[in-house]
Amino acid sequence: MVRPRNGWLAAQLCAVSLAAQQPPGPTSFSIFIQGRVVGTEQVTVSTEAGGHVIGGTARVAPPFDLALKKVEIRYDAKWQPLDAAIEGTIRSQPLSIRTTFGGGTATTQVVQNQTPTTDSDAVAADTIVLPNGFFGSYEALAARLGETQAGGSLRAYVLPQREIAIRLKAASAERIQVSGRAIPVRRYEIVFENPGGPVEGSLSADENGRLLRLQIPSQALEFVRSDLASVAARRETISHPGDQQIRIPAAGFTIGATITKPAAGGRWPSVVLVAGTGPTDRDGTVAGIPIIGQIAGALADAGFLTVRYDRRGVGQSGGRTETATLQDYSEDARAVVRYIGKRKDVDRDRVAILGYNEGGWVGLLAAKNERKRVAALVLLATPGSTGAELVLEQQRHALARMNAPEQERQEKIELQRRIHRAVMTGQGWDDIPEPLRKRADIPWFQSFLQFDPARIMADVREPILVLQGTLDRQVPPAHAERLAALARERKKADGTVELKLLPGLNHLFVGAVTGEVDEYPALPERSVSREALSAIEGWLQMTLTPRH
Repeated sequence: MVRPRNGWLAAQLCAVSLAAQQPPGPTSFSIFIQGRVVGTEQVTVSTEAGGHVIGGTARVAPPFDLALKKVEIRYDAKWQPLDAAIEGTIRSQPLSIRTTFGGGTATTQVVQNQTPTTDSDAVAADTIVLPNGFFGSYEALAARLGETQAGGSLRAYVLPQREIAIRLKAASAERIQVSGRAIPVRRYEIVFENPGGPVEGSLSADENGRLLRLQIPSQALEFVRSDLASVAARRETISHPGDQQIRIPAAGFTIGATITKPAAGGRWPSVVLVAGTGPTDRDGTVAGIPIIGQIAGALADAGFLTVRYDRRGVGQSGGRTETATLQDYSEDARAVVRYIGKRKDVDRDRVAILGYNEGGWVGLLAAKNERKRVAALVLLATPGSTGAELVLEQQRHALARMNAPEQERQEKIELQRRIHRAVMTGQGWDDIPEPLRKRADIPWFQSFLQFDPARIMADVREPILVLQGTLDRQVPPAHAERLAALARERKKADGTVELKLLPGLNHLFVGAVTGEVDEYPALPERSVSREALSAIEGWLQMTLTPRH
């Protein structure tokens, strides 16, 4: 998250774990970077003399080359830190850290390469101690988040660096499906307020406040309990009586998916639901709201068989994310469409694709290449510009809300343009900071920047519904209007185009006041609007009429 000024660890590795009930004794975890195991850790949590002790060992392979032989962090009964001790090696050189807390001060002595240094930092009395490189320390954060309201903040001391704030954006209940059983968990959307800018993540805890999962998507870093580090485990944010867990063959891996069926039997019209951007699971959960999961249930109640699936490399789906492009994701959607068309309980002539946000682009690509299998297309909050134009539009909006000086705005916009040029041409990276290059120089981002729905729309023949909230600040309503215009300009369309702008709804299709992203945690309503669901249901029922 933030760089240690003593230089004993080149980068902070952020933690993820997925756990069922914590077993007694040390718990084994695996450390992942971009889906590759780079280390392991043993973690213990105990209560001694009215206080809490978090301890363990860790080993991380090169380039970090870290081995922690002993870590012990002691808190009192109110989770106020008392002291912390770390013994190990970094790049084969001995490392020793001793920190004591008292009177609002953290005093730390670091001995590295036989050279001692001492430093002091002002910290809150109840700061959470998060040593760089030891992820079991997030057990304290898990315990404290259970007592924190959405919008509140906690203080955390990134040892031996500095204190930062950790802000809680939202909290929601969900379940982890593993080995045929479901474990209830509490999921927290959090923001690390680092000096270099905020970093978003998520943390899950069990009913006892024990750490289950912490994930930092922007850094592709995960920390997973070893017995659950497989596609056998997945988050479940919503469930329906008609749910059926399935696996669908794809290009060299299988896709984990859920079919939700109407209560009565029969051969049903079907809808393939495609979630949005990022490491998205089948429920399409954004800000604690399972958008795709809620739509699936509503459509099943309306008489449609629905299928929603984990994006490749997420949840129970195999495949690699670091090399995937929009075209690859569209091939996954095509695999789902082909599977659905072979089921005996599905009317193969009445199969639709519904895509949310970037999932709309995936749906466009899939519909273009599956003309004989796809009968209709629904685009929810889908961008109507190129990806490059959308990124710059969103950045201008964010800078305007920050009231940044005009010169700073122009500098940041120009930096973003240089990043785009470098991504699309492979040249000009020398002027781009290395952390930004690592985040941007990936196949998906290149395909995203270059994607232009206008080029694809001309070859899509299906009837199309374009649905958008008027308070959408992430993909403003003008995008929906452009998509509808592009669809109406098609020369070989086989159906009608309908545009619906829903007043008062934000990017999540939830009623809002401002529609801004920072309003999401405070939204009193946590469900997709009935108006939006009715619009989707009504249009599909009208469009997917039985063929005689």
